[in-house]
Amino acid sequence: MKKSILTILTVLFTNLVLAQTPEELANAQLEAYNNRDIEAFVEPYSDSVKVFNDKRELLYQGKETMRAQYGSMFASTPDLNCNLLNRIAVSDTVIEHEEVTFGEGRKIYAIVMYKVSNGKIQEVHFLDRKNAE
Repeated sequence: MKKSILTILTVLFTNLVLAQTPEELANAQLEAYNNRDIEAFVEPYSDSVKVFNDKRELLYQGKETMRAQYGSMFASTPDLNCNLLNRIAVSDTVIEHEEVTFGEGRKIYAIVMYKVSNGKIQEVHFLDRKNAE
């Protein structure tokens, strides 16, 4: 019994110490995105992550779908880069204004909201996307 309680306390303490803030999770996925490292990119996301478009429509759900979509983009776009223009982090929510550069200098600007709970990004909301003019 003592061993079980000690094991549970050790796991809880380890999770608390290693837990990342919502802003740290957003940083981790951004860094991995710019490095086109698909495994590091999906790590901050929950297995059942939901991704929504600007009309609040569900685009897809699940880390495996995210891995497939972003993995192919990472492989086919060697000059992909996301520049963080601004970030607001409040409680379990991170909102970013991003400048994303694709091949041949094409750019889009996006506002993205990440909702975090249980130490993982649970939802991604693309609030606005515009092509650079």
